[in-house]
Amino acid sequence: MVFKRRDKRPVWKAVADFFWPKGGWGRAALYVKHRLRRLPDPPHRIARGIFAGVFVSFTPFFGFHFFAAALLAWLMRGNILASLLATFFGNPLTFLAIATISLQTGHFLLGKGGTMPEESHRSLGGKFVDAGNDFIDNLYALFTDDVAHWSKLHVFYDDVFFPYMIGGIIPGMIAGIACYYFSLPLLIVYQNRRKNRLKKKWVELKKKAALNDAKKPGAE
Repeated sequence: MVFKRRDKRPVWKAVADFFWPKGGWGRAALYVKHRLRRLPDPPHRIARGIFAGVFVSFTPFFGFHFFAAALLAWLMRGNILASLLATFFGNPLTFLAIATISLQTGHFLLGKGGTMPEESHRSLGGKFVDAGNDFIDNLYALFTDDVAHWSKLHVFYDDVFFPYMIGGIIPGMIAGIACYYFSLPLLIVYQNRRKNRLKKKWVELKKKAALNDAKKPGAE
C-alpha cells in the first residue's frame, strides 16, 4: 500500500503517540494553525469551520467528532477541512476539562445541582467500563442463550451521556464563538498579506522577464 507505514509501530507506541505526538502538542498545534491559515477559502468560511470543530469537541460522540464536525460545517456552509482540524481542540490534554465542564453544566441544567446522583456511586471511569462491559455482554447474548442486561448502560446514559450532551451545548457554543471571532481577523490579515506577497512576487517576475527579453540579441 502507498500510505502504509514501513516501520510498524507496536500498540503501546501508537497509544503513546496519541496522548503525546512526536514533537509534542505544541508542534501539533502549530501545524494545525499553519494548515488553517493556508486553506484556499474565504476567512469567514474557514472561521465557520473552526466554530463547528470546536463546538463538536464538547459533545460525547467520541469516535464520531470528524463526521459530526464535517456535517455541521456543511450545514453552516463552512470549510469542512477547517472543521476537521479544529476538532483537535479536544485532545488528551483538554478532554478532562471539557468533560468536567460539560458534565457539571449538564447536571446543573437537569436540576441535579451539578453533582452525580446518590444511587450512582461508581466513578466516571468506572461507568465507562461498566457500560462497555454491558455492551459487549449484550452483543454476546445475541448469539447465545444469555439474557441481555441494560442496567449499567442505563446508568451510563442517565449519569454521563445525556448530561454530557446537554451540558456541552453552552460551553461548546461559548468556546466555538470565541474561536470564530478570534480566528476571523487573523485569517483576514494573513490572507491579505499573502495576497500582497504573491502580487509583489508576480510583479518582480514580470519585470525580470521584461529585462531578460530586452537583453536578447535583436531586441529593440
